[in-house]
Amino acid sequence: MPKVLSRVARSAGAALAVLLIAACSPGAAPVPVPSPAPEVAAACTNLVKALPDKVLDAKRRKTTPESPLTTAYGDTPIEVTCGVAAPAGMAEAQSQCFEVNGVGWFAKQVQNGYIFTTIGRTIYFEVAVPDKYAPEANALTDVADAVHKYDKLVTPCI
Repeated sequence: MPKVLSRVARSAGAALAVLLIAACSPGAAPVPVPSPAPEVAAACTNLVKALPDKVLDAKRRKTTPESPLTTAYGDTPIEVTCGVAAPAGMAEAQSQCFEVNGVGWFAKQVQNGYIFTTIGRTIYFEVAVPDKYAPEANALTDVADAVHKYDKLVTPCI
């Protein structure tokens, strides 16, 4: 094969490989962005940056719209949002608080899994885990270190 054709064939093969990889990779996950106070947004930015590359062996992926307050993991995404409002039912949540690796959580079952929100900390940090990852609470072990470091404990679970 002449050199020019060989280069064209290699270039076409490389382009095809890139397209196949892109087609198999999930795109950005749609995750609503909260509008917290500036000091909460600053703390959340650090917390989200500190999250691991994987949760439940699912790789981290981008979100849309892009925001330093959100991230996602896996195909059928685990959605992570920092700086959310307190969920409905949080006022009575102290009795419903459970701990995972020293972090208190409020759990709300939804149609396709659970939404977990931190309890007793300075900011509300939410992890929405689809039932595909059951038991869903296992995802919380992977994010606990970042929560400990960037979301100050105010009141522990009782």
